[in-house]
Amino acid sequence: MPPVRRQISPHAARLRREQTDVEQRFWLAVRDRRLAGAKFRRQATIGSYVVDFLCIEKMLIVELDGGQHDEVVDAHRTRFLEGRGYRVLRFWNNDVLENFEGVLQAVSEALGASD
Repeated sequence: MPPVRRQISPHAARLRREQTDVEQRFWLAVRDRRLAGAKFRRQATIGSYVVDFLCIEKMLIVELDGGQHDEVVDAHRTRFLEGRGYRVLRFWNNDVLENFEGVLQAVSEALGASD
């Protein structure tokens, strides 16, 4: 029997296909449980939102934000996600480009802190 595949929204599928260089770099560092043994999904749907990276086991969301992000809209979105028990970490794309190891360290610490 073939494996069962999760259905993802067309919007999430497009975001996966058209990931940014920053998202691709982060994904390569966290996929296959490469960071602290945590399983991440990319472009996961929660309610009406699509989050960049999600670790369900630790209820942790990592968002990588470029210049197109609106802080007011993001604050509403973060409140929605936190209201469902998720912790949201946000990093600007510039942070990932200039301090990649620091970003990974912060995510790793957040994964450990959620135990």
